[in-house]
Amino acid sequence: MTFLLQTTVGMLGNFSIFYHYLFLYLTRYKLRATDLILKHLTVANLLVIFSKGIPQTMAAFGLKYFLDDLGCKLVFYVHRVGRDVVIDATCLLTLFQVIMISPGDSRWAGLKIRAPRYLGTSSILCWVLTVMRSVLIPFYMTDKRNNTNIIVKADYDYCNAVYSGIITESLYVSLLLLHDGFCLGLMVWARSSMVFILHRHRERVQYVHGNTVSTRSSPESRATQSILVLVTTFVSFYSLSSIFQVCIILFDDPSWLLVSISALINGCFPSACPFILMNRISSVFKVLLSLDEERNTH
Repeated sequence: MTFLLQTTVGMLGNFSIFYHYLFLYLTRYKLRATDLILKHLTVANLLVIFSKGIPQTMAAFGLKYFLDDLGCKLVFYVHRVGRDVVIDATCLLTLFQVIMISPGDSRWAGLKIRAPRYLGTSSILCWVLTVMRSVLIPFYMTDKRNNTNIIVKADYDYCNAVYSGIITESLYVSLLLLHDGFCLGLMVWARSSMVFILHRHRERVQYVHGNTVSTRSSPESRATQSILVLVTTFVSFYSLSSIFQVCIILFDDPSWLLVSISALINGCFPSACPFILMNRISSVFKVLLSLDEERNTH
């Protein structure tokens, strides 16, 4: 029931965002620069939910043999592509925000004009690199019926991961840790930079206005809180996801509990993203752009 609830909520939320952008496209509404990244993020979320949430829910209800060998390879390959694109798209969004609010004398100033033009190319590049990076997945996945002359490494209830050699497993773990560690570290640095910029702006505003500043929460404070929620939620889920993925690969015959918790964690961010993070991303970007416009007027 937990997998079913998570999958249903995630599908409803992401399809709502998808239809929202489809409606804006059909009505020729001019989208913001960040909307392009959010569209790619929504598609990647749906891929994760379809390839992991639905099969895991079917397996939890007792269906074990609904995928053949090709189906297992395809489902796990699509899941890996969707998962990594979610990480890449969120990291790209964070970097774009840092560039757009950077002061005019910073090292990012030269990219502020060109950055919006490169968002489309950067998003497509994320997909291409992820598709190429995930080619190792099909080599160690097979269906439940194919149990002859193979060594089962891990049981995913509806598919099996087979032993594919020390070199292949070591290469896969290295690529996983390198990609996830780099993106998560870059996101933490970028979010920290935004918090620092907002803090400096708030101090400058307080110095200019003195004691006349309202006691209400300032836009900088609200944006800072949203940034902290974003980075904490995202980094927590995907750090745990990376740890569980590595444990499943390195352990021989990992327990059912470990596999199930890993699948549940992998679906948390894609399911919660439309309800919690999309609104915060939008509100943060509006505040950051307003600060940038205010800086340019002065």
